[in-house]
Amino acid sequence: MKRKPNPKAAPVVPAEILEKARSAAFPDRFNKPGKCTVCASPTAAASEEPLCWVCLRLKISAWREGDQQMPAQE
Repeated sequence: MKRKPNPKAAPVVPAEILEKARSAAFPDRFNKPGKCTVCASPTAAASEEPLCWVCLRLKISAWREGDQQMPAQE
Protein backbone atom coordinates (compact mmCIF):
# COMPACT_ATOMS: atom_id res chain seq x y z
CA MET A 1 0.00 0.00 0.00
CA LYS A 2 1.36 3.41 -1.00
CA ARG A 3 1.10 6.58 1.02
CA LYS A 4 -0.49 9.64 -0.45
CA PRO A 5 2.04 12.35 -1.29
CA ASN A 6 1.82 15.31 1.04
CA PRO A 7 0.56 18.45 -0.66
CA LYS A 8 3.16 21.21 -0.79
CA ALA A 9 2.30 23.91 1.69
CA ALA A 10 2.74 27.55 0.81
CA PRO A 11 5.88 29.01 2.42
CA VAL A 12 5.28 31.17 5.47
CA VAL A 13 8.12 33.57 4.65
CA PRO A 14 8.61 34.79 1.06
CA ALA A 15 11.75 33.52 -0.65
CA GLU A 16 13.34 36.96 -1.18
CA ILE A 17 13.01 37.85 2.53
CA LEU A 18 14.47 34.49 3.50
CA GLU A 19 17.43 34.98 1.14
CA LYS A 20 18.12 38.47 2.54
CA ALA A 21 18.05 37.08 6.08
CA ARG A 22 20.44 34.27 5.19
CA SER A 23 22.90 36.62 3.51
CA ALA A 24 22.78 39.01 6.48
CA ALA A 25 23.31 36.23 9.03
CA PHE A 26 26.05 34.40 7.12
CA PRO A 27 27.69 36.88 4.73
CA ASP A 28 30.66 34.69 3.83
CA ARG A 29 28.63 31.58 3.10
CA PHE A 30 25.77 32.93 1.00
CA ASN A 31 27.14 36.03 -0.71
CA LYS A 32 28.66 35.02 -3.96
CA PRO A 33 31.33 37.37 -5.19
CA GLY A 34 30.17 39.48 -8.08
CA LYS A 35 32.27 41.01 -10.81
CA CYS A 36 34.12 44.28 -10.61
CA THR A 37 32.46 47.01 -12.64
CA VAL A 38 35.85 48.23 -13.89
CA CYS A 39 37.88 45.12 -14.73
CA ALA A 40 35.41 42.19 -14.29
CA SER A 41 37.51 40.47 -11.61
CA PRO A 42 35.79 38.96 -8.54
CA THR A 43 34.77 41.65 -6.06
CA ALA A 44 36.51 42.20 -2.73
CA ALA A 45 34.94 40.27 0.14
CA ALA A 46 34.66 43.16 2.60
CA SER A 47 33.66 45.78 0.04
CA GLU A 48 30.16 47.21 -0.21
CA GLU A 49 30.98 48.54 -3.67
CA PRO A 50 31.14 46.34 -6.77
CA LEU A 51 34.93 46.70 -7.08
CA CYS A 52 37.79 44.20 -6.84
CA TRP A 53 40.50 44.88 -4.26
CA VAL A 54 42.87 46.41 -6.85
CA CYS A 55 40.31 48.88 -8.21
CA LEU A 56 39.17 49.68 -4.67
CA ARG A 57 42.76 50.54 -3.66
CA LEU A 58 43.21 52.67 -6.77
CA LYS A 59 40.01 54.54 -5.97
CA ILE A 60 41.07 55.14 -2.35
CA SER A 61 44.53 56.36 -3.36
CA ALA A 62 43.09 58.68 -6.02
CA TRP A 63 40.62 60.04 -3.46
CA ARG A 64 43.48 60.74 -1.02
CA GLU A 65 45.55 62.46 -3.71
CA GLY A 66 42.58 64.65 -4.61
CA ASP A 67 42.18 65.74 -0.99
CA GLN A 68 45.86 66.64 -0.72
CA GLN A 69 45.90 68.73 -3.90
CA MET A 70 42.78 70.80 -3.18
CA PRO A 71 44.41 73.41 -0.83
CA ALA A 72 47.26 74.04 -3.31
CA GLN A 73 44.86 75.44 -5.94
CA GLU A 74 43.67 78.43 -3.85
